[in-house]
Amino acid sequence: MTYRTPLYGALLATLLPGIAVADEFVLTPSGMSYEDTTFALESAIVGRGLNIDYTSHVGEMLERTRADIGSEVVLFTNAEIFMFCSAATSRAVMEADWRNIAYCPYGIDVIERPGEEVMIGYMHRDAESMAPVNDLLAGIVAEVTE
Repeated sequence: MTYRTPLYGALLATLLPGIAVADEFVLTPSGMSYEDTTFALESAIVGRGLNIDYTSHVGEMLERTRADIGSEVVLFTNAEIFMFCSAATSRAVMEADWRNIAYCPYGIDVIERPGEEVMIGYMHRDAESMAPVNDLLAGIVAEVTE
């Protein structure tokens, strides 16, 4: 089962005037442990000849700073965002609309919340010119979760 959460791009509307944006955060249960999911995701990205430019350890950062901020809420057991780009896909979407640079690099999240199953997700961009990126991200997530 895949979950879609609407996210209205107020910031993107500011950056990209004249374009109506209604992006969705697509989440899919991985069916695996967190470690197996991250390994499968890294393998799927690299297996396509892509390079992971950066891994954001957002879960660790939020947990490390939780007490400093005065919060008792544990948001994630684990959470990372894998950032990467595809020269061919990026060129295609930016030739279609140069403003698509605002979406690059692309990220896929691996999320584990306390007591919940591991999820893998990405932002599905509403702009028609972003279809190749949506297809790339959906394909990678499908490979990991099948």
